[in-house]
Amino acid sequence: MRRVMYGDLVAAARALLPVPPAKRGGQIARWLAEAHAADLYFRRFGRVHRHWGDGSLRTRVLGAELPPEPALTQPDYLHCLRCVLAALARRRRG
Repeated sequence: MRRVMYGDLVAAARALLPVPPAKRGGQIARWLAEAHAADLYFRRFGRVHRHWGDGSLRTRVLGAELPPEPALTQPDYLHCLRCVLAALARRRRG
C-alpha cells in the first residue's frame, strides 16, 4: 500500500461515518487490504485497479459518496478517526 498521508486518513474516516460503529473495524481492515492489493496491481501492470484505485487508501474509499468532514468535536467522527488510526497501527505491527 502507498504511504498514508493526512488526506487518506480524513477520507477513510469520512467514508466510515455511515458504517455502523460495530462494523467499522472490519470495514477499514478490508479497505486497507484492498488498497494494498491495488498497489501491488499497479506496480505489476502499471495501471490502476479498476475497482480499488492506485494503491492509496484515499483512492480506495473515494468510490463512495463521502459526507462532508465534520468538526473534530463530533464524537462519531472522532471514533472513525480512531478506527482508521488503530487499523493502521495494527497493520504496521503485524
